[in-house]
Amino acid sequence: MASPPLITKYEDWLRVELRLAPMSVDTYLREVRGYLRFLDSEGVSAQSARVDSVERYLVKRRVGVEVRTISKAISGIRSFHTFLITEGLREDNPAELVERPRPPRKIPEVLSIANVDSFLDSIDYGSPVGLRDRALFELIYSCGLRVTEACELSARSVLLEERLVRVFGKGSKERLVPIGEAAQLWIERYLREGRPRLLQATRQTDKLFVGRHGVGLSRKGVWKRFKEIAARAGVTAKVHTLRHSFATHLLQGGADLRTVQELLGHADISTTQVYTHLDKDDLRTYHETYHPRSAREG
Repeated sequence: MASPPLITKYEDWLRVELRLAPMSVDTYLREVRGYLRFLDSEGVSAQSARVDSVERYLVKRRVGVEVRTISKAISGIRSFHTFLITEGLREDNPAELVERPRPPRKIPEVLSIANVDSFLDSIDYGSPVGLRDRALFELIYSCGLRVTEACELSARSVLLEERLVRVFGKGSKERLVPIGEAAQLWIERYLREGRPRLLQATRQTDKLFVGRHGVGLSRKGVWKRFKEIAARAGVTAKVHTLRHSFATHLLQGGADLRTVQELLGHADISTTQVYTHLDKDDLRTYHETYHPRSAREG
């Protein structure tokens, strides 16, 4: 098996050279460690592994897992062999010869505008925590933020005069996203009335959204609060549904795909295109409902 220093160098390469998100780094490391254990059991080194070794590992890895997991495993193995090439430890990448399976594209769940309004209006903003929740979820929906992006925002990230928020997405890629009027008003109120009361003198943080103990709000904390509020509103959804709804509502309102791609921080427009399927489904429904030659009998 590869020596610990090599794995450490690989981790540094992922973080510093490729600037991958922490979760992606963890996924790649987990997959590569499993791959290296398999090679070790076969008496093969990473420097001498051939495409048949990669394929045998993937056959074993496929048992009981989704196609998407195998696709991530191949990506991790490819990146590791690319790293070995950069280190001068081998000249080729055997994983490049392995075809990556295409996972079925899932159509994301989306809330109607009425359901989004119902969810947001169900937040009791009579306390500092309530003000934070209203500002948090208004901002996520207004800007299409990922949960991690919202948690990582600093108080300086919000440019209220310009009505922009500076977001660092996957791979620490920066983007500026406009803030809607409603979100701006709730952020201003939270900064004025809520956040100072949540912060404690003994625990200062630059994070925009903080918990009762004055520390930055965690992803787990956001998920928990969303679940509680959604149950109260009678809405079945996950917090990421707000991001999906943001994109879909923009497209339905006439925004072009490239603009939505930039706002979401997608590196590849094919990732954004999934939302056009939702829009087409709505158009089909409207056509079947209202067109005189499409209306169902009865």
